[in-house]
Amino acid sequence: MRPYKFITLSAMLLSLATAAQAQGFGGMFGMGRPQQQQQPSEATARQFTLNLTSDGKAQMICYLPKEPNGKAIVGIPGGGYAMLSNSHEGTLASGWMNEHGIAYFVVNYRLPQGDRTIPIGDVEKGFTIVRDSATAWGINPQMVGIMGFSAGGHLASVISTKSAPAVRPNFSILFYPVISMDEKISHQNSCENFLGMEGKKDANLVREYSTNLQVKPRETPPAFLVLSSDDNLVPPVTNAVAYYSAMKQAGNECALFIYPTGGHGYGFGQWFAYRSEMLATLEKWLNARK
Repeated sequence: MRPYKFITLSAMLLSLATAAQAQGFGGMFGMGRPQQQQQPSEATARQFTLNLTSDGKAQMICYLPKEPNGKAIVGIPGGGYAMLSNSHEGTLASGWMNEHGIAYFVVNYRLPQGDRTIPIGDVEKGFTIVRDSATAWGINPQMVGIMGFSAGGHLASVISTKSAPAVRPNFSILFYPVISMDEKISHQNSCENFLGMEGKKDANLVREYSTNLQVKPRETPPAFLVLSSDDNLVPPVTNAVAYYSAMKQAGNECALFIYPTGGHGYGFGQWFAYRSEMLATLEKWLNARK
């Protein structure tokens, strides 16, 4: 029995590690990358957490800057819809955001487990709170953007293309996003976890949530896309590049930045070799949002 138990445990750990690797998550097994925690920034006036559900299973961490410029960004961590990589793809961005006068919010959404309405509803609830609190928090309600990473990038693109105007962002920032729900050309686990094992077989459902096919002229907000040419987890051409192409064909504003190396799952981590260049470009792009 001992060999059987060992094999079973090893398989379980490998399965968890594979899910973690989908976002470069290092908290569980290290994955060869240091986990960075955001140190309190002097530019942050207030930090607090709000429950998005009565049981507290979905929450929003709020970072309000001392010198707000009116902009706000709602951050959506990745994790293959199986977990949340909410450090380097979430809270780690708070200091940079607040130092640039941007109110920042990280939505720790509930996982779909095949019910896509769960994470969508959590993010829309977060957007409602941010816009409803705009006056109190020094935010222009017409300058609220969304920033998603990998599977969180897919969720951000769903909100950008399919949500009602009241909860639709004014701009989108998508890091190495999952865009297609066709598992043959996308990240299989993300497709399965979002649509469910039966849902992923439904061609109409796959099309409805492949967000490059849902871009609308003059409706889908401007987008800033970041990815690396050597991303071997989420195929760039059939995901981020497909979204960029759809945006351009629709006549919508979209910027695409492809770095030569970096792989997948770096977020705001210091280990990303092009971090400084990426943030400088992002700052210029955000400054142009008027």
